[in-house]
Amino acid sequence: MAKVYPQAPLLSSSSSSGYLTSKQETFTIWMKSLIVNGHGCTVFDSNGQIVYRVDNYDSRGRAKVHLMDLKGQILFSILRKKSKFLGVWEGYRSSNGKEINPKNTPSFQVRRCFKGKSACKVIVGLDKNQIQQYRIESWSSGKSACKILDKSGRLVAEVVTLFDVNLFDHAHIACYRSMIFISYWLMVLKQVKRKQSTCGVVLGEDVLTLVVEPFMDHSLIVGLLVVYGLINRKL
Repeated sequence: MAKVYPQAPLLSSSSSSGYLTSKQETFTIWMKSLIVNGHGCTVFDSNGQIVYRVDNYDSRGRAKVHLMDLKGQILFSILRKKSKFLGVWEGYRSSNGKEINPKNTPSFQVRRCFKGKSACKVIVGLDKNQIQQYRIESWSSGKSACKILDKSGRLVAEVVTLFDVNLFDHAHIACYRSMIFISYWLMVLKQVKRKQSTCGVVLGEDVLTLVVEPFMDHSLIVGLLVVYGLINRKL
């Protein structure tokens, strides 16, 4: 994928915390929650370390979810808004790791599209009056893989399935080792036998690769993808 440097990047107020880098970054998304019998997803960096997670406990497609770091600190509170237009979600950035008052101005808004090529229309920077527009496009109907484009159509982030990436590079090996360990303990706790690969990881659409272009806010990109997952009943 060609490297793109948008004129109006998704800058993060927490870039010093590692949410923004000057190089392209690759993450592995495991569509599994760390909570037993829960729904959500777990995001690994290129070193196989957990960096983001969403835990919906026993309910899929909830009207309010939290994007958290490994320690459980809230990065974004994401709410589905009641509107005459279906499929409107708002994300509120947390500055102290706690849930945000929904009366505050949201950081971003995602509106589901029912016509045209785009799956969702995105507006970010609402809380800082630095409005930028993006769109999320799905590769094919009903699939998890998608891409995020800026207003001019330039690619800023892309999600591809497991089979579209090199399984033997060091970044993915590190992530899969972490996933094998977590998968093993989830299986022990549930005491059920699940269909797995020979190395113990549940494959298929549960494992995705996220590639984020330079100078993009990683946490915000993941937040947008969480909304996309909620809209498609993946979380």
